[in-house]
Amino acid sequence: MGLLWSLIVGAIIGAIAGAITNHGAAMGWISNIIAGLLGAWLGQALLGTWGPSLAGMALIPSIIGAVILVVIVSIVLGLRKDKA
Repeated sequence: MGLLWSLIVGAIIGAIAGAITNHGAAMGWISNIIAGLLGAWLGQALLGTWGPSLAGMALIPSIIGAVILVVIVSIVLGLRKDKA
């Protein structure tokens, strides 16, 4: 049951990050989950585990980490599309 909650919270975090960066429409639900889970890991590694927590993820650092991840991926994919 813990894995299911982690996936759900990861999807929500990824969707919030996509909405903040205006890249949410380009991301599918699997991308939202991946961005949310990796962003949660990145945000907590950089900023710690302060603030409210849900499914073992500190929400504010996780959202910040997901936003950073989405921006970096968008830049890398944007540069790759320009060169092709």
